[in-house]
Amino acid sequence: MKTLFSPKSAAARAVVLVSATVPILAACAGGSGDETITFAAIPAESSSSLESDYSNITSLIEQETGLDVEFQNASDYAAVIEGQRAGQIDIASYGPFSYVIAKDSGVNIDAVAAPTSDPAQQPAYTSLAYVRADSDIKGLSDLRGRTVCFVDAASTSGYLVPMEGLMNEDINLETDLEAVLAGGHDASLLSLESGSCDAAFAHDTMLNTLVTSGQIGDGALRSVWESDPIPEDPIALNLDTLDPAVAEQISTVIRDKANKPALVAAGICASEEECILPEEIEYGYLPVDDADFDAIREICAVTDAAACHSIN
Repeated sequence: MKTLFSPKSAAARAVVLVSATVPILAACAGGSGDETITFAAIPAESSSSLESDYSNITSLIEQETGLDVEFQNASDYAAVIEGQRAGQIDIASYGPFSYVIAKDSGVNIDAVAAPTSDPAQQPAYTSLAYVRADSDIKGLSDLRGRTVCFVDAASTSGYLVPMEGLMNEDINLETDLEAVLAGGHDASLLSLESGSCDAAFAHDTMLNTLVTSGQIGDGALRSVWESDPIPEDPIALNLDTLDPAVAEQISTVIRDKANKPALVAAGICASEEECILPEEIEYGYLPVDDADFDAIREICAVTDAAACHSIN
């Protein structure tokens, strides 16, 4: 398996020792007596874009708690997991799979909310397989023997769910194709567009983001497969570093006020149209709990993915 972002496989990085990942992050936790809360997100796209996308959420937490929030850029999914394990990250936005890896391997975190574009709909998204417009690939069954870009071995829509889809076509991800780990959803599609792979997996809004920003031409890529709905990316609080009262306050704030109407009312956003949230969320966050991610645990049981072995 090739990787575009590290000499190590991402599956191995998901279970590395704390010492290998924690130095990436500043040692600034939000425990009792501290005035700074550390917020990190899995690197679904470039770090500068991530910090900007989460700026309204971090501003909301600052306004409601009176505490400073420092956004920490992480090099990969494992850095976020191990950063929370080591007590250096207070709040993290995970993918569903990386959240399950963290939670079920003993990190004392609580999933409190996940994003949705429709407040009447439970938070969910999908994984898609893309090819270039002129490709002869029509579906997952055509990926045998091809070079395929994935995101990270701890990614839900960029690895675990595609792995299950390929298994349903009797394709072994490790032996029946050449897998390339791109490191981010944007990098996966950009690698496809540049010709580095024949197909690529990413979450359902990534292509539109890249087209809107001019990084990929409109119509340059097309989808050939879409997964069933996946539980959305949770925000998880570190119960080992946050004072219980502060954790409860942050949980309530994110669940009740991390949405565009409330952000406008709070004066953080000038209008709903101009209010930026991660991954082009059109509404905001709704409450979730750990049981909402049992579907990911079930996929782990089916696929026996390498990163699943870091659990328990």
